[in-house]
Amino acid sequence: MRWLILAIWMGLAASPVAGATEGRIIKVLPQFLDLKGHESVSPSLYDRDAYQSYLRRNPDKRAGLQFKIRWKAKPASSRDLRLRLEVRGVSRGEAPKAGTLEKTVQQVHWYSHWASITMDEKTYREFGEVTAWRVTLWDGETLLGEQKSFLW
Repeated sequence: MRWLILAIWMGLAASPVAGATEGRIIKVLPQFLDLKGHESVSPSLYDRDAYQSYLRRNPDKRAGLQFKIRWKAKPASSRDLRLRLEVRGVSRGEAPKAGTLEKTVQQVHWYSHWASITMDEKTYREFGEVTAWRVTLWDGETLLGEQKSFLW
């Protein structure tokens, strides 16, 4: 009986604090946008990948960059959930360019969500080629999750 009580007590002591927000970034898909603002010519995943390959080979056909982010947070008690995208660019003689974009998101249900952060054409042209990125999920000032590219 003592072992059962000890096991229950140890399980409760190891469990996370109730009310603490947990979250994570599940997937990040950087996608080029064409001159019309499309990342694909049809809803097919094969067509999307083929069109992204075409845009990668033809930089003059690009008009922006979009990051599709799959994220999850629990519980839904927070009102200040934000996705932050940090990007680094190619250096052309000076220090590499860096930039940050943020988007406020809401936890509506218990399963994961998709959100998009877009670099419009003007920002994309000024910034240049993106070589590294990092996406973080924040609850106020608390970091909940992070995913970054290989070169970050």
